[in-house]
Amino acid sequence: MWEKKMAASTKSKWKRLKESLSPKLYMKYAFHPEYCLPAMILLIVAEISVNLIVIQKIKYTEIDWTAYMQEVEGVVNGTYDYLKLKGDTGPLVYPAGFVYIYTALYYITDHGTNIKLGQYIFAVLYILSLVVIFDIYRRCKTIPPYAYIFMCCASYRIHSIYILRLFNDPIAMLFLYIAVNLFLQDKWSTGCLMFSLGVSVKMNVLLFAPALLVLLLVRHGTMATAKYLTICALPQIILAIPFLLVNPWGYIIQSFNLGRQFFYIWTVNWRLVPEDLFLDEKFQLLLLACHAVCLLLFFHFKWKRLYQCVRFRVWMKPLPHTLTSSQIILPLFTANFIGMCFSRSLHYQFYVWYFHTLHYILWSTALPSVVRILLLGCIELSWNTYPSTVFSSSLLHGSHFIILTSLWWSPLYTPQKKVMVASKMH
Repeated sequence: MWEKKMAASTKSKWKRLKESLSPKLYMKYAFHPEYCLPAMILLIVAEISVNLIVIQKIKYTEIDWTAYMQEVEGVVNGTYDYLKLKGDTGPLVYPAGFVYIYTALYYITDHGTNIKLGQYIFAVLYILSLVVIFDIYRRCKTIPPYAYIFMCCASYRIHSIYILRLFNDPIAMLFLYIAVNLFLQDKWSTGCLMFSLGVSVKMNVLLFAPALLVLLLVRHGTMATAKYLTICALPQIILAIPFLLVNPWGYIIQSFNLGRQFFYIWTVNWRLVPEDLFLDEKFQLLLLACHAVCLLLFFHFKWKRLYQCVRFRVWMKPLPHTLTSSQIILPLFTANFIGMCFSRSLHYQFYVWYFHTLHYILWSTALPSVVRILLLGCIELSWNTYPSTVFSSSLLHGSHFIILTSLWWSPLYTPQKKVMVASKMH
C-alpha cells in the first residue's frame, strides 16, 4: 500500500512538473491580455535601464528647453503680460499651467543650466507615464502582452522627445492619461481636474474633448455635465489669474491661439503638398471641416452603438451603472486620432500625442496582428524621417487612413458580436 502511495505521489509530481514546463502555460504570458502584468513589470525595469543608458551615452539636443527657460524667466522677473514673454523660438504660446511647471523646473535645474538633472526628471516622468498607461491597459484587457514591446522598446523618437529634448508635450499627456485612468475608476471629478491641468500645459489635450463631452452626458446626464464642465473650466481661470489681471486679451490670444501658423520645414504630415498650399487658410479650413465631419460621423454612426440603452437628446438622464473600459477609452482615443489625421501640421514632438494610444486603437480593430505591427512600423518610420519627405508623409497618411477605416468597422461597435469576436481578436 505504501509503495502504491509513493508511486502515485511521484507520478503526480511528475505530472505537475510536466504541466509547469508546458509551452502552453507560458504562451498566455505572451498572447493573453489578462496575463499582461509580468510583461509590464519586466518592461518597466528594462525601460529604467534604457533611460539611464540613453542619458549617459547619447548627446542632449537643444531645441526648446532654452526658450522655455527664457519664457518663464520673464515671469520670474515680474513680467505677467503674455505679449511680452518671449524666448529664442518666439513668443510664449502655452497656457498658464506650463508656466508654473517650467518655473519649478527652472529653479530645480539651477535656472535651466543643469540640463542633465532635467533629463533625469523627464526620465522619471517617462516611467511614471508608462506605469499609468500600463494600468489603463491592464484594466481594459484588450492588448496582448507581446504588443507592449512595441510600445516601449521600438520607438527611438518617443525616448528622444522625453529625455533628449525635454518638451512639454509629455507633461500634458501624463495629465491626460491620469484623467483616463480616473475615468475608468468612475472618478469623474478628479479626472476632469486632471484633464484640465493637461490642457493648461498644452492645448493638444483638447482633441480628446468631444469624446469626453459625450462620456459626461452618457454617464451623468445633462445637469451633472454642467458641473463637470465647470470643473474643467475653473483651473484654467484660477491658474491664469496673475496674467488675466495684467492683460487678459493678450493671455487669451497667445495661449489659446488656434490660428497660429506653423513652419513648413517642421511638418511631418504635409510634406506631400507645396508650401503655399500648406500655408493657405482655405486648405487649413478644409482640414478643420474634415475633422469636424469625421467626428460627427463617428458619433452618430459608431459611438452611439456603444451605449445601446441611452437616448441622445438635449436633456439626458444619468446612467445608473458605470461605463465599461471600451465605452470610455474607444471614443476618447478615436477622437484624438481623428484630430491627428486631419491636423494642419504635425511636428516631431507631437508623436507623443497619440503614440501610446495606437496600440489600443489597432487591437480594437479586426486587422490581423501582422498588419497591426506593420502599421506601427510604418508610422514609426514616418516620424523618424528627418526632414520629412513626400514618401514619409504619404506613408503616414496611408497608415492613418487604414487605421481610421479599420476603426470604423471595429467589432467593438457591434455589441451582439462582442463575445464571439473577443476570442478571435488576440
